[in-house]
Amino acid sequence: MNSSSRRSTIYFDSEIHKAIKLKAAVTNKSLSELVNLAVRQMLKEDREDLTAFNDRVAEPTISYEQLLDELKSDGKI
Repeated sequence: MNSSSRRSTIYFDSEIHKAIKLKAAVTNKSLSELVNLAVRQMLKEDREDLTAFNDRVAEPTISYEQLLDELKSDGKI
């Protein structure tokens, strides 16, 4: 653990706890390392989603009804 680490208590569902303990043993990593990796991945995905959303914010929107009308007129439904 490095000096910038913080301690937290995390409660896992018993099946998840068994799985993560097994994963830690197989990968030769600690539970803390695995949890940190998982949280980093989740935050990275959130950042990618927000970037995609911001990139598309200027796109025009249509209502659900308009979408259905367009799909019907194009013969798709």
